[in-house]
Parts: sequence; structure tokens; C-alpha cells
Amino acid sequence: MTAETVLTNARIVLADEIVEGSLLLRNGLIAGIDAGAGRTGEDMGGDYIIPGLVELHTDHLEGHYAPRPKVRWNPIAAVLAHDAQVATAGITTVLDALRVGMDEDADLTSDDIRKLADAIEDSVQQDRLRADHFLHLRCEVSAPDCLQAFANFDGDERVRLASLMDHAPGQRQFVNLETYAYYYQRKLKLTDRDFKLFCEKRMSESARNSGPNRVAISAACQERGIVLASHDDATSGHVDEAIEQGVRVAEFPTTLEAAKASKDAGLGVLMGAPNVMRGASHSGNVSARTLAGDGLLDILSSDYIPFSLIQSAFFLGDVVEGISLPQAVAMVSKNPAEAIGLSDRGVIEPGRRADLVRVRVDDHVPVVRTVWRQGRRVA
Repeated sequence: MTAETVLTNARIVLADEIVEGSLLLRNGLIAGIDAGAGRTGEDMGGDYIIPGLVELHTDHLEGHYAPRPKVRWNPIAAVLAHDAQVATAGITTVLDALRVGMDEDADLTSDDIRKLADAIEDSVQQDRLRADHFLHLRCEVSAPDCLQAFANFDGDERVRLASLMDHAPGQRQFVNLETYAYYYQRKLKLTDRDFKLFCEKRMSESARNSGPNRVAISAACQERGIVLASHDDATSGHVDEAIEQGVRVAEFPTTLEAAKASKDAGLGVLMGAPNVMRGASHSGNVSARTLAGDGLLDILSSDYIPFSLIQSAFFLGDVVEGISLPQAVAMVSKNPAEAIGLSDRGVIEPGRRADLVRVRVDDHVPVVRTVWRQGRRVA
């Protein structure tokens, strides 16, 4: 039996233009695009229709599972709460970022992380979820237990992306120790003496573990076909190392130098949508708006605020000269999908998945009105 839906009177955001007309959806796919008023169907009232958003790096799930120190929520309930917020923000494909390797501030264990992954898998199998879920392993390569925790995901085919990160002080995201102190000393409530010891320990662990763990994880990911991302690259030397290890996505470069070197090397440059909305990095690093203006930004991620993804797509064209709405939308749909090898989604064109979002813009804020995944309404 053929299932068809027609969406009419819409402003359809295609790869390189906006067309006023209608969309034909058939059996979960986009079957036709017509300019003008040639079809009858569900009236979109002149709202935008954009591709479903593709999110590569959200840290949002862990907060639902551990909402307070030492509190653990039911993992399936946590996944459902996260999924609902993601889908209603227009995200139809999400890579849930899970920690591999625990540092000093972690309230979670590797067993907790595996429970969350199992809850995601069970929820997929039981058709509980609105969005399409995959896994992104955030590998803290300086942590002593990184490889052991990574082994918990051996054979897990839901893993599509792994990032190599090192949050030790004195380099990458935290070159400025004052910024590191603001981020960690206050969070952990450490005295100056204890904070000094804490930094020395973290730097020692980084010197001992980061190099071997980067090599081991990058080799395993290349063998398994998992896309690799670097994280917080600050120098051209960091980018050279990433290229040598087979990295394809440069997450959150902290300097203009690293972003340019990544772009020149053909890596997809990913920045945070909250950075776009705030106009600056919360860590004092390079602005995503600056990179966008210089043609160095390819992909946006909601990072810690799911709604920021669609918000930044509609905002970027207003604040950065030379970026159109189709180009901004590509940063949250087509570009991230292609970066991890998902060629069946991310663009509104015949034959692609009917992952779609109906959006109205009120007072410069996008209002998500309807979300479809494979032609089925999910929000």
C-alpha cells in the first residue's frame, strides 16, 4: 500500500535556493517538488520546510541520566526525555555523545555509560524514539581508563563517530590556566594548593596516556569504519597530527590558525551553535561567527543546548554577510550527514528520506511547528 502526503503553500529550503510550492512524500521518501500552487494537500501557511537537522555532538543525554550529583535516573526514561527534546528542536538524526575515559570531574562511570548505550539500543529496537539515534564516543585520551572504556563498545554498530579529546590544562581548550581555574577550581571547590596538585596530576596523565591512546583508538576506528574527529585543535601541529591519524572532522578548533589548517586539509570544521548565538566561545576561544565570515565553518552542533541548532541556522544568515539561509541550513543538515557517510538524508530532493521540519520565524526566533522522520510525523 502506497502512503502519500502532500505539503502545500510552503517555502521549501533546497540545497541552493528557496522555492515556494509543494512537496510530495511517498513511502518515507521525498517523491516530488513543485513550484507554485499545482497540488492540493496539507496547507503549510507559508512556513519554511527545511531538512531534518543532523546533530553530531550533543552532551545532553548524560544530564537526563544524572540530573544531580549521585542521582541516577532510569536509563530508558532518560533516553526518552532526551529524545523528546531533541526531536521537538527539529533534530531527526542525532549522535548521542557518550564519555569514554573518566576524568576528575566525572560523576559517571563507564558502566553508567554502557547502560545508556544499551537503553538507546533497546529503545531503537522497541520503536520508542522519535529521532534516529547513533553514538558518538567522546574519548578522553588522557584518562587512564580510556582504552578499557572504549573496549565496552567493541562490536557496537551504532557507533558512527569517535572524537579524540584531551582536556588537560595548559593546551588546546585550556591554554589559559585562568580559564581552566574558572572552569574546574570553582566546579570542584578546590583550594589553590589542591588546584595546583590537580593540574599537575592532569598534565602528568596527559603526558603519559594521550599519545598511545590516540594511536590505539584511531587504528581501531579505521579498522571498524568509524569516522574520527579531532577536538579543540589549537595549532597547525595539532592538525598535522589529526591528519596523520585519519581524522575527517575538526571539532571546535580553538584558534583561527587551527581552523584554517583544518579547512585547507579538507576536514569538516565543526563549531558550537551556542557559540554562534552568544557571539563567542564560553572558554574564550575563537568565535564561530568569525570562522563563518572567513568561510571556515562547515558544520554546527548544538553541543549542550539542543534548540540552539535550529536557532543558529536561522540566525547565522542575519549576522554574517554572504551566508544565505540554504547555506546555513546545510551546516545543520547536509554537511553533518555527509561527514559521517549518511547519504540518504540532509537535503530536500527526490529520493532522499522525508526527514523534514516545518518552521515559522517569530521575532527572529524559529518556531518548530511539525517534524517528520521518514514521512511520519514525530513532533
